[in-house]
Amino acid sequence: MAKVLEGLYYSESHEYVRVEGNYGFIGITDYAQHALGNVVYVDMPEVDDEVSAGEEFGAVESVKAASDLISPVTGVVVEVNEALDDQPELINSDAYEHWIIKVQMADTAELGQLMDAKAYTTFCEK
Repeated sequence: MAKVLEGLYYSESHEYVRVEGNYGFIGITDYAQHALGNVVYVDMPEVDDEVSAGEEFGAVESVKAASDLISPVTGVVVEVNEALDDQPELINSDAYEHWIIKVQMADTAELGQLMDAKAYTTFCEK
């Protein structure tokens, strides 16, 4: 069973948001990295790019497949995880530790549309 952390928000497309104040750290879930297999490339937006909830902001490529990244929230990218440029496989070692982008969220109320750990676990078991 994939690891699901309490206190994060989860989307049906298997991204998570870790919230710190008005900032959201967005990455793919442990479930997603297991499904993808060995990650070989992460396509990330630029700092100052805008992302919108439900819209694509990049992609993760593995030896098996490529998967679009769908933003769970709307906001402006304030940081990208540059370590993933050289070591995309960090996502496989710990998907929650190695977030992909940090976003200044436009509206934290959007978090209410996402799942908590219990709901996401149930969703993944279906």
